[in-house]
Amino acid sequence: MQESELSASKNDWNGPGHDAVQPSDIPATGWSQILRRVWKAIGDDQLSLISAALAFYGMLGIFPALTALVAIYGLVFDPHDIWVQSEKLSAVVPADVHSLVVEQLSSLVNTAGAELGFGLLLSLGLLLWSTSTGVQCLIRAVNLAYSEHETRSFVRLRLLAVAFTSGTLLFFALAIALIAIVPQLLSLIGYGDTGLQVVSVVRWPLLGAGIITALSILYRYGPDRAKARWRWVTWGAAVATSIWLAGSALFSWYVERFGSYNETYGTLGAVVVLLLWLYLSAFAVLIGAELDAAMEHQTVRDSTSGPDRPRGERGAIVADSVPTSEAAVGRRRSRPDSTRR
Repeated sequence: MQESELSASKNDWNGPGHDAVQPSDIPATGWSQILRRVWKAIGDDQLSLISAALAFYGMLGIFPALTALVAIYGLVFDPHDIWVQSEKLSAVVPADVHSLVVEQLSSLVNTAGAELGFGLLLSLGLLLWSTSTGVQCLIRAVNLAYSEHETRSFVRLRLLAVAFTSGTLLFFALAIALIAIVPQLLSLIGYGDTGLQVVSVVRWPLLGAGIITALSILYRYGPDRAKARWRWVTWGAAVATSIWLAGSALFSWYVERFGSYNETYGTLGAVVVLLLWLYLSAFAVLIGAELDAAMEHQTVRDSTSGPDRPRGERGAIVADSVPTSEAAVGRRRSRPDSTRR
């Protein structure tokens, strides 16, 4: 939150929501201040520029990630399931992006088993370099939202990025397995049609819940600060997921009806659409982080995990500081000596 009115003053903060134990305790007037703070942070933290960088890294990492996903899934299940389930993504992603991903998946699932095994080793190497680099950039962006300096070593930060990347791949592999296997199990016990109906109804809420959980983990463990309590990160994750789903649907509608990317960029039209979609996705994720940081900054209560500590000893800038009425204070980048992670 660049120039986010951070203040380390020990004076009492009696603004709306100052005594909130959780975000739901903040009144409407407090939410008005939070939203204004987020709106200001969009420009101050240059979210548009950072989202463009994240889209670039995402573009580099998405295809090695697909290769690794198919290879890992194929060790236990039929890789063809991934290609079949990917057809359902057309309801979320733009048509050009969907076609590009499906084409790549079709090529991967038709690869021979031996080649796929070698592809697993090669793609995992690429994944560590490209995708985890993008996730590392995302972690630094979340740090910026929370007004924190990155003090962790290169190795620790890279391992954290690899852990996030691995967790994401594992989540999607398990989700595809459940969607593909549950209907078959229900069919074996005589509930084939019912199983298909159940899966078609619950898959999107489950996907939404999975994304909210993943973003909550990112917002809690990504920043270089004392861990926030779960109640202070799930709200931003839910808002980011809602913005992403709604934004993806609107972008798909725009591309199908008004977009002329193929006419402008020729064969690169699908790639441009993918970059724009990744840009919007990254922007939604950063908005969620900014919202969580602004909410924590609204209360004087200790929002970090563990026993309550006084302000200035919590190990997190937005938890250790309070809003100020001064027009511009600038960014405070130092952490109190007494910190906890």
